[in-house]
Amino acid sequence: MRILVLGGTVFLGRHLVEAAVRAGHEVTLFNRGQSNPGLFPDVEQVHGDRATDLGRLSGRRFEAVIDTSGYLPRIVREGVSALRRMTEHYTFISTISVYSDLSVIGVDEEGPLLPLSEEGSEDIPRDYGALKALCEEAVSDAYGSAALIIRPGLIVGPWDPTDRFTYWPYRVARGGDILAPGRPDRRIQFIDVRDLAAWTVGMVGESLTGTYNADGPEGRATMNNLLTTCLQVTGSGARIHWAPEDFLAKHGVGEWMEMPLYIRETPEQIGFHEVDCSRAFAAGLTFRPIAHTVRDTLKWHQTREPYTWEKTGINPSKESRLIEELGSVPH
Repeated sequence: MRILVLGGTVFLGRHLVEAAVRAGHEVTLFNRGQSNPGLFPDVEQVHGDRATDLGRLSGRRFEAVIDTSGYLPRIVREGVSALRRMTEHYTFISTISVYSDLSVIGVDEEGPLLPLSEEGSEDIPRDYGALKALCEEAVSDAYGSAALIIRPGLIVGPWDPTDRFTYWPYRVARGGDILAPGRPDRRIQFIDVRDLAAWTVGMVGESLTGTYNADGPEGRATMNNLLTTCLQVTGSGARIHWAPEDFLAKHGVGEWMEMPLYIRETPEQIGFHEVDCSRAFAAGLTFRPIAHTVRDTLKWHQTREPYTWEKTGINPSKESRLIEELGSVPH
């Protein structure tokens, strides 16, 4: 199958390309050539800005498009208008952040979607989920029943630029006393990028369509599962100190970035880590063991520059101070 990938050199995109090539597809990348420009020297690449330069693909035909880089509805709508003449199947990588109501457990693909904070907004940090929802609408308007919409949760694994998962294998491997958020049995969801990529390419290869939440692992994963697995994989002997939510709030510990994978269990967001992905499971989405994700993420991380806490994770001095004040017995 001839597949056009919009993006394709950063994190999920690179894994999608690897999975597609491995599956025997003929892949063409369209991107600006700015991120990892030496990646995939044996794969055809057409460089340009998707907002202005898709005409460089004029006259080409592809069986499928995978869009990993659509964030603004205006640009996605213009793009699908041009690409509709070149291909019959369109896959759009969206996000579970499109949902407006995470106050219930088990939100499925029919859940209500976020509106823009103000009409015409293109503020991606503020309106990320709402803008992705409108991008989905643009794809569906152009492709109708030939559109495949994938809504992942937190994507993790090798080459993750955010460190929102990488922090935990790294931190446990470093050892010592570790501050951990909330209840040990608090549910968490994430998906290994390689599992997401392989499943997505398989769906594209069969020209399947529809909308799918894509998060995992299947079954019930908890924060304690993750940290216990990190301890087993690294053999570090680190000591875990669980901090209640009110303690973290009192000391200004930030959710998600300062304390990765942590979202307060407020009534408004109790379902954040409990999205229903049964439709994707039924369509063949499977997951490798968490230990493999931890091991491979840590192995990749060890090839990088030294870790810093400027982007993700609690500063070590603050962590030590809070553990001392917490006065808890590690377990």
